[in-house]
Amino acid sequence: MKKIARTDAQWRARLSDLAYRVTRQGATEPPFSHPGFPDAPGRFRCTCCGAELFRQEAKFDSGCGWPSFSAPAVAENIAERPDTSHGMIRTEVTCSACGAHLGHVFEDGPAPTGLRYCINGVALDFEPDTGSATDTGPAPGEERSE
Repeated sequence: MKKIARTDAQWRARLSDLAYRVTRQGATEPPFSHPGFPDAPGRFRCTCCGAELFRQEAKFDSGCGWPSFSAPAVAENIAERPDTSHGMIRTEVTCSACGAHLGHVFEDGPAPTGLRYCINGVALDFEPDTGSATDTGPAPGEERSE
């Protein structure tokens, strides 16, 4: 996977204040604060670099206040690492391409994975499917053109 590297100033210029604090500084958006995403078929991409992270088919309502997914779209696009901040033991989830903090993964999700990827909505961009089998967008880890 192609790694995306930018300076702090470049990230600040590209992202909203909240998206910068969440994805680049590891903050968390308040629960139930994100306006949500459509229920249409599509993919969820990293708001920082465009890597495909999750598909609509894996999204479910966990009631936790953040978008939840049972599995990543492309396992290699998600990195996990231990997080012992705030007096808890959790597993942080980041974008493998750009290192953006996305959220955490927990072992209380639905079958068949039993996982709940609890992701900050501001870290995701939703891209609806166009219906074309050849329109898959950028390859994992490649940036979308702007």
